[in-house]
Amino acid sequence: MAERFTFINQGKGGETHQRADGDTPVMTTPQGAPVADNQNSLKGGTRGPTLLEDHVLREKIFKFDHERIPERVVHARGMGAKGYFENYGDLSDITCADLFQRAGEQTEVFVRFSTVAGNKGSADLARDVRGFATKLYTREGNWDLVGNNIPVFFIQDAMKFPDLVHAAKQEPDRGFPQAQTAHDNFWDFATLSPESVHMLMWTMSDRAIPRSFRFMEGFGVHSFRFVNSRGESKFVKFHWKPLQGLQSVVWNEALKINGADPDFHRRDLWDAIQSGDYPEWELGVQVFDDEFADQFEFDILDATKIIPEEQVPVRPIGKMVLNRVVDNFFAETEQVAFCTQNIVRGIDHSNDPLLQGRNFSYLDTQLKRLGSPNFTNIPVNAPRCPVHHLLQDGHMTMKNPTGRVNYEPNSWEPEAAGPRESPETAFQSHPTPVEGVKERVRSELFADHYSQARQFYISQTDIEKRHIKNAFVFELSKVERLDIRERMVSHLLNVDDDLARDVGKGLGLKEMPEAAEAAMTPRTDLPESPALSIILNGPKSFKGRKVGVLVSEGVDAALFAKLKEAVEAEGAKLAVVAPTIGGVKDSDGNALAADEKVDGGPSVVFDAVVLLPSEENVDELAKDATARDFVDDAFAHCKFIGYSPAASKLFDSVGLTAMLDDGCVSLNGPGDTSKFIEACRVLRYWPREEKVDRF
Repeated sequence: MAERFTFINQGKGGETHQRADGDTPVMTTPQGAPVADNQNSLKGGTRGPTLLEDHVLREKIFKFDHERIPERVVHARGMGAKGYFENYGDLSDITCADLFQRAGEQTEVFVRFSTVAGNKGSADLARDVRGFATKLYTREGNWDLVGNNIPVFFIQDAMKFPDLVHAAKQEPDRGFPQAQTAHDNFWDFATLSPESVHMLMWTMSDRAIPRSFRFMEGFGVHSFRFVNSRGESKFVKFHWKPLQGLQSVVWNEALKINGADPDFHRRDLWDAIQSGDYPEWELGVQVFDDEFADQFEFDILDATKIIPEEQVPVRPIGKMVLNRVVDNFFAETEQVAFCTQNIVRGIDHSNDPLLQGRNFSYLDTQLKRLGSPNFTNIPVNAPRCPVHHLLQDGHMTMKNPTGRVNYEPNSWEPEAAGPRESPETAFQSHPTPVEGVKERVRSELFADHYSQARQFYISQTDIEKRHIKNAFVFELSKVERLDIRERMVSHLLNVDDDLARDVGKGLGLKEMPEAAEAAMTPRTDLPESPALSIILNGPKSFKGRKVGVLVSEGVDAALFAKLKEAVEAEGAKLAVVAPTIGGVKDSDGNALAADEKVDGGPSVVFDAVVLLPSEENVDELAKDATARDFVDDAFAHCKFIGYSPAASKLFDSVGLTAMLDDGCVSLNGPGDTSKFIEACRVLRYWPREEKVDRF
């Protein structure tokens, strides 16, 4: 049946706006012409050929054919969100950056989280660095703080970046492995680049498999400069600290999450914001002067080094809240363009050679991806402050200067002359003295490749050290060439003897190699830094986490209700996992809706689990292989498990009854639910790991 339209005359100009019945706008072509039939192309006769004159078809197919743009070479898989940054106080003593001048002022932000190595279609839980890029739309222009969830990098100079990425990506002759570094090319490059060893310690740690974007740190990586209105400057490093604490998963869990939900991180961020559980980070700074930089053990321009927080504490200066999801993934998350060169008055770059190369590179990247130098006209990239310049034209120009004048200097009257410079209020580069011979070299202090790698390792808990060892063994076990495996172990001998020996043993090396020759003798006097441990910097509550409750028909209504109350009072979420998506009836005969069917909601996607089968139906649940996996995986991954008395048959079904420990909390009645939530606040029952070391 043909669609009926209402034609409404609008205004004296006689413009006609077409509407379908009701309030639904009528479909148009990109040129604005109403479309009468979006199902059939124009043909010469009922069974005749499609006609070339069908402009509606032509425009629709044309747009479809060109709707993909090149994906990012790195950071291709990302997720964006919007929110605001709220400044804590007046920082005019150290920077004239406008957004840091007034307490309580909010600045709009757009954040994009990402993996680095994988393509757009890869899974979220790859072992990888996570991008943490923030665009702050300040009143004096856009500031892009383009960082990662790890404060150091693999290389010291941008000259090596193409080689690093080529080595980490899928091997060119075969097109795999995807989104992982467990292959010969990466480890060949890394073991021939000793500067990578510190970063390798971080990426083999649980930092590279975060539980959520919400529970990971962000770092600006490089040293930048703050400059105040008097032209005085100090160095600064930027840190994003998650207010809900740090949390990661274990490797076996990551593998299973990727199978159960490859969009796990994307979904988690989306769901948290949509439910009002807004992710929050504090922006902190390490501020230090040139005297400290000159006396520091390492070169502050070396992107493979950190400044331990025990030496220069992180000062909180503001809070970021992400409270809005994107309106359209492509328009915003895909088209957002970050450039490290985008800084504002009061912030300046340092001479870090990796940062300098990034500044050079990013514009080329955006031009290639977005097709035009006018990408700042795309709404997500457009400054929120007034923009006045005399640049013009180019592909897809949206805005051009108006009037006669498109050059400067000019002698026209002020009202027609266009914009002018403003030395008093505009960005000024800090006048850092520059002198020296033009040569391709690095600072001598860049040559210490192992000391901070050792410091990172000794700062981990025993559990985290075990995970690092296992990660090295897993990754290197995928390397075909023995000499590459041995070469990596030779580097680890310069980090920690026990680490190297355990990795060598895990790889089955017949004999240990000699320690790699070090360009600079590694230091062994650097103290532990507790700030480098995830476990020591976990949350103080279970807020923002998720409990999966496995139920059956006849689940105890009073116990379930009390559990739900306790979970929600903590600021966490509860999901019902049932034999069917239709849910179950509780012991009072009330319908209990299911959030997940048991095979679609495995325990790996939850932070803790509760087993609430009824005595009458536990046998059926115990026969279900996916229900047994639910229990077995939760135990193996050291999660806290709450359980009703009837759940004993579930433990029996997977042979765990004799292994129950203090991480398994018996819920004999509604009063025990608060005890369970209190236990969950430390997230994992790590003492169990040695018993179940399957990963």
